[in-house]
Amino acid sequence: MKIGFIGVGIMGAPMAGHLLDGGHEVFAYDIKAVPQELTDKGAVAVGSSKEAAEQGEVIIVMVPDTPHVAAALFGENGAAEGLSAGKTVVDMSSISPVDTKEFAKKINELGCDYLDAPVSGGEVGAKQATLTIMIGGPQAAFDKVKPLFDLMGKNITLVGGNGDGQTAKVANQIIVALTIEAVGEALLFASKAGADPAKVREALMGGFAQSRILELHGERMIKRTFEPGFRIELHQKDLNLALSNARMLGLSLPNTATCQELFNSCAARGGGGWDHSGMVKALELMADHEVSS
Repeated sequence: MKIGFIGVGIMGAPMAGHLLDGGHEVFAYDIKAVPQELTDKGAVAVGSSKEAAEQGEVIIVMVPDTPHVAAALFGENGAAEGLSAGKTVVDMSSISPVDTKEFAKKINELGCDYLDAPVSGGEVGAKQATLTIMIGGPQAAFDKVKPLFDLMGKNITLVGGNGDGQTAKVANQIIVALTIEAVGEALLFASKAGADPAKVREALMGGFAQSRILELHGERMIKRTFEPGFRIELHQKDLNLALSNARMLGLSLPNTATCQELFNSCAARGGGGWDHSGMVKALELMADHEVSS
């Protein structure tokens, strides 16, 4: 296929690279320079989202937040200006489910299909092509794009209609945040009580508390390796989506709100760029104790 790829940063660059490795043509656009690693593989750098949409039959968007998607699609020289009937737009960013439905309607009015397909797995998953991809949109469009998803991820699920992929991603981020908080509290408790947190983590890995977050982020907390990874500021954005949409639904998410406040505490200390496992630092501040002590 010919693919227009808008947003080839930390996540987008390796994802586009897998598409090139799979034999597809990629026309890449980013507000920064397209990475040389992609052009060396054969990607064509283009000058706008519009041009990426003109060249591609499938247009993939991978940018940080809702306003960035809006600009990439509907701003000046946006993808919508370069679309023609029959093309498919795939937004793999993590953004508002409500806005996603509006974006889909606008793209549909141009005679094109729209899939929201946010991912989970972070930079490591993007590089290793092991991303979890949660998709909302019509079955026919999903079937068309599925071979591309297969090159970028492993767990690929059509959840439902437009917006449902983003809803699934928000749910994912709620679980991840609350589990990071739980692991942080557990290891902090163990360390403050005088036990070796590394040994406690090792013991818990064989029980019902076992999780990927205990495995990976528990180790980060103990070894004090808070380079991202997935940045706190991005998780703040995702939890803001959870909390704002929950208010619209008349729904209370008390523990999600607590995790957001812990992230806010980290960001206030200059930690917006820390890996999200750095949430433990907010807990440590209240305890006047570090997990590694």
